[in-house]
Amino acid sequence: MKSFKVTAAQDGKHVVKASSEAFPGLKQADLFHALKRKDIKIDGKRTSSDVAVKEGQIVEVWLPDELFEGGAKKAEPENEKEPFKIVAETNGLIIVNKSQGIAVHSGKSTGEDTLIDLIRSKTRFKEAELCHRIDMNTGGLVMVAKDKKALADAVKLFKDGLVTKRYRALVLGAPDVGEGTVCEDGTLMYEVTGFLEKTKDGKVYIHDTKQPRDLEIATRYRVLETYRAAGPDRIDVSDIECELVTGRTHQIRAQFAHLGYPIVGDGNYGRAKQNSFFTAVDGGKVKYQQLFACRIALGKIPRDNMHFDVSGKSFRIEPDYCVMLKRGKKR
Repeated sequence: MKSFKVTAAQDGKHVVKASSEAFPGLKQADLFHALKRKDIKIDGKRTSSDVAVKEGQIVEVWLPDELFEGGAKKAEPENEKEPFKIVAETNGLIIVNKSQGIAVHSGKSTGEDTLIDLIRSKTRFKEAELCHRIDMNTGGLVMVAKDKKALADAVKLFKDGLVTKRYRALVLGAPDVGEGTVCEDGTLMYEVTGFLEKTKDGKVYIHDTKQPRDLEIATRYRVLETYRAAGPDRIDVSDIECELVTGRTHQIRAQFAHLGYPIVGDGNYGRAKQNSFFTAVDGGKVKYQQLFACRIALGKIPRDNMHFDVSGKSFRIEPDYCVMLKRGKKR
């Protein structure tokens, strides 16, 4: 971010023109993108219109520093990313990497195509079916069956516990709670348990003791890196890996918020004031929770299942975190 004070010569000019004069290295296209995202402030107030400025006003332009020098290409805006990419294809499955902000199935009142709609329309897999779900604002791996037969055999894998899903997340704090456990692949993690309540209107609450109609939950995690004093009020920020033992609605998000380690950018279970502290790598605000489904691992699949070709295999991506942690140091 850089700012400037409107001069007498700039009085009455539109904010994009004045900003171009103040920062000759900036492209007008970048400035208009910033306006669209409300990443230009005039006297501390965001604007999305190319309004006229007055002498003495302070204009803040929230763009990456390198753009002011006319150099490196701006990070791709989140809403312009491809909705999905195919990571792998097997005899009966496709594994896709879903972008954040895309609902996987109908039922969300977004008015836009869902992941499964897009896969059916943009690929040759016209009968594709989802094998499982992830939240609209969570990015990462989704297993998709090519047809209903492939779906039926994939469902068996989930029922028999032959599919392990792991996630990566940025959380506030440095988690150190839970019981030590060894995962099936030998990874050492902590396991945290609790009870999840889902109300009729879809809200989720976590309890330490079981309440009527609560569902038991368990999540395993390990801390990969901690960035000291990188959050609001100099709170640490940690990059964690999670493994779902149970797979309930919003389980990771709600459970870690309940434990005191909310996911950065989570608008439902985090705090708006804490989230507003962070800046995205494109200079704008952090729009989505920093949570990604990063690994799907398959166990020993029986030969009579059509997905035997992926027995013992795993699929992995790196999380597409968008948060700038300028103040943090890894430890």
